[in-house]
Order: sequence, then C-alpha cells, then structure tokens
Amino acid sequence: MVRFSREASNPTKSCKAMGADLRVHYKNTYETARAIKGLSLAVARKYLQDVCEKKRCIPFRKYVGTCGRTAQAKEFKLTQGRWPIKSAKVLLGLLKNAESNAEFKNLDTENLKIWHIAVHEAQQGRRRTYRAHGRIGPYCSCPCHVEMILQEEAEPVEAAKEEVKPKRFTKKQMAMRRLKIGGDK
Repeated sequence: MVRFSREASNPTKSCKAMGADLRVHYKNTYETARAIKGLSLAVARKYLQDVCEKKRCIPFRKYVGTCGRTAQAKEFKLTQGRWPIKSAKVLLGLLKNAESNAEFKNLDTENLKIWHIAVHEAQQGRRRTYRAHGRIGPYCSCPCHVEMILQEEAEPVEAAKEEVKPKRFTKKQMAMRRLKIGGDK
C-alpha cells in the first residue's frame, strides 16, 4: 500500500486518487495542481478543459524563470502564465479516477472539493546526448508523482447563540468609573 503525505480528516466522506511516475514535467504539474487546489470537482474539470483549449491559463507562481507573460494571468493578479496541456490532461484523468472512487463509496460527486493535492518529483529518466569533441552529456526527463484527496463539503451548521453575561468589575475599576462619571463631590 502506498502512503499519502496527508490523511483525510474524515475518511468516510473522502476519496483518493494517485499517479506514480507520470511522464509529465514536475514543474508544470506542480503549478497546475496548485491552481486547482480548493476547487470543486466540476469547477476544476471545467478549468482544466479551458486550459487545454487555451481559453484560460495556469498562473505560474513558483517556477517563473523564463516563463512568458500573458494577459490571461490578470485573472489571478499575476503576469506570468502558461498552458501546460499534457499536465492538465493527466490531472483530468486523475480527477476522473477520483470521481469513480467516490461513486464506489456512494459519495455525492457534485459536492466534492479538492481538499489535498501534492506533486512530488519522481526518479529521473536518464538518456544521453552526444556533444562536441566526442563527449556525452546527460539528457534527463523530470517525471512526477501526484496524489489527491477529494472530500465532501460539510453542511454549514449555525452556531448556537451564547447568552451575554453582564460585565463584572473589580472594586478598583468601579472606583475609576465613579471618578470619571461623578467628578469631585
């Protein structure tokens, strides 16, 4: 059994999905996962489909070196963004898997929210590239592991109204209040 980096707060109302050694770039998948965290299942699916069609972008917050700017990133009050289609398709597949896991556990799929999503670097795939003067250089791929936990949103419960207790003052506080009110008599 594979361990998740975090456990669900209510395992009976949550479902999991995981992908190991996925052939997608770690950095792109990290930013894509960060963009959909906290969204509901339907909203996340629609957003990732829009990214695949290049209607909306994924905002890049951490891995921004040489990342181009786009007007679509204004939605997130940022300037840099991209459209990592391969990462979006992989996460769409994981969302579909998590949804089928939720249906198996008889959860309400329309009420699911992405509670936890984590992307970790996997072992690099090593190939070689041929350089000048007969040398050989590394040609590595950067795959990743993805794990997600979707959880049903709890119904909001109204807080019970507390009785307002009368304020209690010490003798010193009462004396100070009398001085302010009465003045000198």
